[in-house]
Amino acid sequence: MSDTLTPQELQALRKTLARANEQGWGIAFGLLGGLGLFFATIVLVLKGGPNPGPHLSLIGMYFPGYSVTWVGGVVGFVYAFVSGYAIGRTIAVLYNRLSPR
Repeated sequence: MSDTLTPQELQALRKTLARANEQGWGIAFGLLGGLGLFFATIVLVLKGGPNPGPHLSLIGMYFPGYSVTWVGGVVGFVYAFVSGYAIGRTIAVLYNRLSPR
């Protein structure tokens, strides 16, 4: 068995590797955004105080139902995951359309 690839196999491999996986990019961006907002919220909840996270609570203007609470952390995770998924998928789609083949 030969260790070298035929020209057709090499071309197919390059075409496959040159394309960005849209679902993979969406899930990666969604998890980064969702987990980031969730952990930031939980850290502020655990820190406590009379008014935890006044700046982070402003995200509630864009994500209705979000607040710096345990439930708000879950709500924020969902919103941030959906937003991140859309952004990641859009980036991958644009890359796949604009990259030379």
